[in-house]
Amino acid sequence: MKKFLMTFAVAITALTATAQTVTQDSKWSDNWYIGVNGGIGVKTTHTAMFVANNYNPTASLRLGRYFTPVFGLALDGTAYFGDKDFISSKTFVTASNVSLLATVNFSNWFGGYKGQPRLFEVIGVVGPGWLHCYGGGIPRDAWSPKKDMLTAKVGLDFAFNLGRSRAWQVYLEPALVYALEQGNDVQFNLNQSMFHLSVGFNYKFGNSNGTHNFKQVDLAAFERTIASLNDSLKVEAQKNEKKDLRIADDLKRIAALEEQLEAARKVKPDTIINRVTTVVNNNVLQPSVVFGQGKSTVDQSQMANVAMVAKYMKNHPNAMILIKGYASPEGDKELNYRLSLNRAISVRNALIGRYGISDKRLSIQAMGATDELFDELDFNRVVTFTDTTK
Repeated sequence: MKKFLMTFAVAITALTATAQTVTQDSKWSDNWYIGVNGGIGVKTTHTAMFVANNYNPTASLRLGRYFTPVFGLALDGTAYFGDKDFISSKTFVTASNVSLLATVNFSNWFGGYKGQPRLFEVIGVVGPGWLHCYGGGIPRDAWSPKKDMLTAKVGLDFAFNLGRSRAWQVYLEPALVYALEQGNDVQFNLNQSMFHLSVGFNYKFGNSNGTHNFKQVDLAAFERTIASLNDSLKVEAQKNEKKDLRIADDLKRIAALEEQLEAARKVKPDTIINRVTTVVNNNVLQPSVVFGQGKSTVDQSQMANVAMVAKYMKNHPNAMILIKGYASPEGDKELNYRLSLNRAISVRNALIGRYGISDKRLSIQAMGATDELFDELDFNRVVTFTDTTK
């Protein structure tokens, strides 16, 4: 018995691996069906099959699910009526056999699934089961003298899929049911089997994809989606590359400023005192705001200098400040003039909007391009502050 069950499990695994189909993913609640069938059963021996009085009626209820267009599982319960040449019982239901069947759609396996079931298909069913006899009866003759025994069912469904949605399936099923337990052995023996011939129908429940069956993947749409995602990735990669370049430029500027700061720290004190004295005599305040090349927006790193001027004006409520904007001498003269004006305007707006300085205390002047303030051209992209009340 263990050997048979292991063989059945290996067969299911092999079929599942082989059944590769290009279908949409389905939910656990999809591809279920329910069905009933009825027919006759007779012992498979030369002394029984060809005697009309030896046939017993059968009826089955089947609940199943297809996991792929090829492979599925079904729980099948069959009831036997009558005891002609089968079981010595006088109950209405003589015996029952419950089977776990693997279903294999050979038409889809070898012909491929076309997005909808074919009108006619051949489906194999195979699996283990458990037979129970009722009313104190036991199987007769060559069958094992047990009320309960392991069985195996092997059959073919010649199925017709009907309706526009192929939700209904009508089939003819010839099958053999083997009584596997003969004494202490488990074996397939045709003389210890029963032949079934059944006619039935299945109803396939509706799926989440809007049909009653599997739905193929639109490969063209899938490829278009992949192409679109690849294009998006390329665009993002280009954006990241530009950001990396800007970061590299900023790092260079930081390194240059650090070098300048280190050089400033090495200046002798008397030189600093002389420069401060000069600035004071010219009424020019110490803080200044430096801008990037071609930029007129105040960088966040320069806001500390703007804050110092705002504090000065709050400490000196009568002070009137002239804001002078400059540009370095590269480029067009008219463009540099407008750039120096915009820089002065940006600083004035920061003093008014962020620090609450009255616009009546502020005036601006565009100085245009110059290289006379500092030896380094980059330092001339600046705004300076002059206290005009001194």
